[in-house]
Amino acid sequence: MSDPFDTAALRRRVLAAWGDSPARFREDANAEEDLVRGGYRDRLLVELAQNAADAAVRAGVPGRLRLELAAVGGGGEVLHAANTGAPLDADGVAGLASLRASAKRDQEATVGRFGVGFAAVLAVSDEPAVHSLSGGVRFSAGRTRAEVAAVPALAGELARREGAVPVLRLAWPAEGAPPEGFATEVVLPLRAGARAAVRAALQDLEAELLLALPGLREVEVVVDGAVRTLACTRTPPLARVRDGDRTTVWRLAERSGELPAALLADRPVEERTRRAFTVTWAVPLDDDGRPVPPPGRPVVHAPTPSDEPLSLPARLLAPFPLGPDRRHVTSGPVTAALVDAAAAAYADLVTALPPDPAVLALVPRVGLAAAELDADLGSAVLDRLRATAWLPVADADSHTDAGTRRPPGRAAVLDDDAGDRVGALTGVVPGLLPPGWARRDAAPALAALGVRRVGPAAVVEAVTGIARPPSWWARLYAAFETADREELGALPVPLADGRTAPGPAGVLLAGDDLPVGRLGPLSLRIAHPDAVAPPAARRLLERLGARPATAAAVLADPAVRAAVEESVDAVDEGFDDGDPADLADAVLALVAAAGTAPGELPWLAELALPDDDGTWAPAGELLLPGAPLAAVLGDGALGTLDPDFAAAHDPAALQAAGVLSTFALVRAEDPDDLDVDGAGEWADAVLDRLPPGTPPSWPPLTTVRDLDLVADWAGALPLLAALPDEAWADVVLDTVTVPCHLRWWLATHPVLDGQRPGRLRHPSSTQLQGLYEPAQAAPEVLARLRPPATVDDVLADPDAALDLLERLGDPARTVPAAVLRDVHARLAAALDGLDVEPPERVRVAPDRVADPGREPVAVLDAPWLQPLADGPLVPAGGAPGAVADLLDLPLLSERVRAAVESAPESRHAWADLPGADLAAARLGLPGLAGEVEVHGPLLAGGRPVPWWPGSDGGPDAVDGTPAALGRALAWRHGAWPLRQALAEAFAEPGRSADLAAEDGVG
Repeated sequence: MSDPFDTAALRRRVLAAWGDSPARFREDANAEEDLVRGGYRDRLLVELAQNAADAAVRAGVPGRLRLELAAVGGGGEVLHAANTGAPLDADGVAGLASLRASAKRDQEATVGRFGVGFAAVLAVSDEPAVHSLSGGVRFSAGRTRAEVAAVPALAGELARREGAVPVLRLAWPAEGAPPEGFATEVVLPLRAGARAAVRAALQDLEAELLLALPGLREVEVVVDGAVRTLACTRTPPLARVRDGDRTTVWRLAERSGELPAALLADRPVEERTRRAFTVTWAVPLDDDGRPVPPPGRPVVHAPTPSDEPLSLPARLLAPFPLGPDRRHVTSGPVTAALVDAAAAAYADLVTALPPDPAVLALVPRVGLAAAELDADLGSAVLDRLRATAWLPVADADSHTDAGTRRPPGRAAVLDDDAGDRVGALTGVVPGLLPPGWARRDAAPALAALGVRRVGPAAVVEAVTGIARPPSWWARLYAAFETADREELGALPVPLADGRTAPGPAGVLLAGDDLPVGRLGPLSLRIAHPDAVAPPAARRLLERLGARPATAAAVLADPAVRAAVEESVDAVDEGFDDGDPADLADAVLALVAAAGTAPGELPWLAELALPDDDGTWAPAGELLLPGAPLAAVLGDGALGTLDPDFAAAHDPAALQAAGVLSTFALVRAEDPDDLDVDGAGEWADAVLDRLPPGTPPSWPPLTTVRDLDLVADWAGALPLLAALPDEAWADVVLDTVTVPCHLRWWLATHPVLDGQRPGRLRHPSSTQLQGLYEPAQAAPEVLARLRPPATVDDVLADPDAALDLLERLGDPARTVPAAVLRDVHARLAAALDGLDVEPPERVRVAPDRVADPGREPVAVLDAPWLQPLADGPLVPAGGAPGAVADLLDLPLLSERVRAAVESAPESRHAWADLPGADLAAARLGLPGLAGEVEVHGPLLAGGRPVPWWPGSDGGPDAVDGTPAALGRALAWRHGAWPLRQALAEAFAEPGRSADLAAEDGVG
């Protein structure tokens, strides 16, 4: 077998050195054992890829590696690693057979490191081989053991080690060639215990490894015949990494340089000549070019994966010096220099990325470092980012370009940049980050960078005092609609008159109906309409205390009321603040826009308006030119509005302001507040109608003013009748209904043909015929005045009841018989409790009155005594005592003293009389009790009488007539109104059945 690399000579030298110095053998064996025990199985593929990349660099060709796991006889598996590039040479063989040297010593562009390298194959194989276009070599644990056993000086050491030998120190020539298209192939027969790990490593091999190996363009991984291709195409500053059908785009940032020789003084000799370095950061991008976290375990790549954790969400590829274990970075000046270079490259990476909030994920998180190197990197990167102008700002104005970047110390971010807040504040808050940068997950990064946070309170401070058009403020308000109300209380508000309010509280927000341009004289704080045009702007200001400025709301403003109420005095004092006509125009414009009804706002009547004499007077004391009311009032009672001023304004607005066309309504909560004629007297009259006790709670009251100024009642009454119903509505106090002030006033004044309506009767009345003259007026006027139509109408008013009592004694008047029967009793009830002067004459018949001073007048209280009366009788209506007290008359029973003088002819039980059953039924009794005596004739007091009641339940006395029987029985049972019905029962006993049937019909 040919030996192109003279491996025999290499073996002789190594064996000679071991034979001369068994300690050297022990040293080499221990070093290799340490490598095997170091668990470098996970680095095997990385080392193979690294060697392939270095071979491609040495040859100046694109690197390509093929990793294939193949089965062999006996159930074993072999890992083949074929690569392109420079073939194996003698130096390379020497390097493979050395645990401490490398053929890469003078090759600056390579990435392989000193220390482990090819030795990583020992983690999986005892019989590694290398086949190259220039020849091949093989290493073997078995053959090495045999060679060592033949050296007497080593026999004891070999036994002590139980046959364990350093595999990679002795090389033998190997037959074989790399696959076509490749320059070198590493062949690794796998130990049984390593097969599963190698298979898993092949499956998990990341395409991103190629980022650390610029010389390697493609890796083919073949497992069980399935081919997976990993590739990396670099077009700086981008790299496209492909894993099968999936391609990931990475953004790269590099910093290259040369380390000062002094920094490498304490490094191994092989490293001292390799002073050039390149630090690379790589971060994957999404489809929109935004950075996303890299896949895999976040570690430092030096430049291939180490065990140094990395909290930064990017891949760092840098030639950090590693410790003997090839896993951890060694601290020192070289590492410090590379950390500085890495921080600068990281800042380049961040600056080059699109200005998107996703970039903030690349900012180190303070306090989250996982190890010393990670902490150093994070601190250095953060310092660089703080000093680098990389944050985009929204200050696009005449002084700042839209693409300007700023360092974090000169940038600001809103606490919440929702909606259009950033756009609204562009040019106002310096260095403001664009929208989207204030999201919650970005807050730690911005805080670490030192970016100034701007909350609502700071926004208010920033905009206070600046000059901007109202539309700009509208945009600001709309943007901050949902912000914290407490911090926006001092937000300025531009007003319609050019002023600026120091805060929204109390500011009026103009509605569509508000004549803003005419309201200047009122000096109101009305927001400029353009500033509150967007609904969102209005909603914010309302939350902050502004009030919707409808015309009605503005009219309700205390400042408007004060201006109106002081307007007449202001005119008298010279009206220093402008023209009174301007104030009047402004108020009337508000009234018209609000649709205010006449009398709705009584204080409007204080508004100073010009009259036809060239002076100014309160609106409530002026008449519209040609007003119907003017024709019915006395001359000079009220002034007249200036005709030109009246023609220039809406008549409805003028009337709402109090200018009179007809009678004006007056409203109050209590009679004491009714500034109208007779209000006190009306209240007293109302209280007279109520039972004594606690004063009532008055409902809202409405009446009419200027009644005392009327000169023409014939013309005034139709105007009054046409007023709204509320002016005529009855007042209900404690369930008692009383007439309103207007109706009471008219009823007590001679307004109907010189007479009081309360002293006339309704034309349709029958009860009051003969007592009152009929009222003559239009139906609508009579309907409002309600002249009395019944006795009850009269008796409702004590004054009217006294007048009725007087009318009953007037001999010129007549009384309907039906009214006379009980009118005195009803009068007594109505006037009960009042001190009433007895009348001089009393009514004793519909057409007759009597003078008690000249004849013996009595009140009929005992009807059986009526035949014995020697003077006129007053009907008692069932209340003889009360009537006698009212009229100051005696009762008939007091004046006549008599008893039955005749003897009875017969005596009967009431129940035995013909017709008794019907009489009992009409009394509602099952039968009649007691007795009755029949006289012929019945005498009492020397005179015949028809009936006489029995005393103490004794028998009644009658003259035998049905009428007498009916009266006696009715009085016995307290059913005096049934006397006629009972008389009928006794008069026609034969018709009892028919009469009873008729009773049932009713």
